[in-house]
Amino acid sequence: MEYDGTRYHGSQYQANAPTIQGETERALYQLTREKIRITAASRTDAGVHARGQVVSFKTQAAFPPKTWVKALNFYLPRDIAIKAAYKVDNDFDVRHDALSREYRYHILNSFTPSPLMRRFTYLVPQPLDIEALNYACQVLLGEHDFAPFSSVVGGQTNRRVYKAEVSKQEDLLIFDMEANSFLPHQVRHTVGGLIEVGLGKMKVETFWELARSGKAGAIGLTAPAHGLCLMRINYADFPPSSEER
Repeated sequence: MEYDGTRYHGSQYQANAPTIQGETERALYQLTREKIRITAASRTDAGVHARGQVVSFKTQAAFPPKTWVKALNFYLPRDIAIKAAYKVDNDFDVRHDALSREYRYHILNSFTPSPLMRRFTYLVPQPLDIEALNYACQVLLGEHDFAPFSSVVGGQTNRRVYKAEVSKQEDLLIFDMEANSFLPHQVRHTVGGLIEVGLGKMKVETFWELARSGKAGAIGLTAPAHGLCLMRINYADFPPSSEER
């Protein structure tokens, strides 16, 4: 699935607010007349976008995959789209079978705003030091306690991060992060701290100390949701070959 999360209160269903799950299940009901509950591979917060969300559901309907794509896109609003559909085995678990999730945060590092990019980038008009950003990112790699990058208190807060790096395309800074899974707001807290480093308001060493502190919410700054996008969910044996699409 791909969606513009601007007008949604996150991916997970809420009774009194528009959500990705709510709209998708409504479209499924219009197509099948079944009350179907979907499961998403990764939960996205209010205002967060997705380019490669994966959801699964069980149904009695026997439409071929191409029909699911075309019909659901007919019923869905224009800011949500089904990109592909597959029939999978009953034991496939869209969440627990995922090996990793990839998120991307977009920062427009420009003195002037961009009306065309404003819904998908966070404008930072002061120059950011990309070398300092990537140096700070080194502390994120590997398996650590990421409670400092989330408001979660207690529970399992260890995560394994496979990638954390910043690249530049003209005045657009792109922060890519891949991990086995993520804590609530983990990427946005990470970006919030990195921006302070890039502006020279926080030393890299201070960022590292906070990252290693184990204290929940130690990185208290949170970047806005609209710059974040779920890019991809990675599996060992999914998606299947194109013949099964």
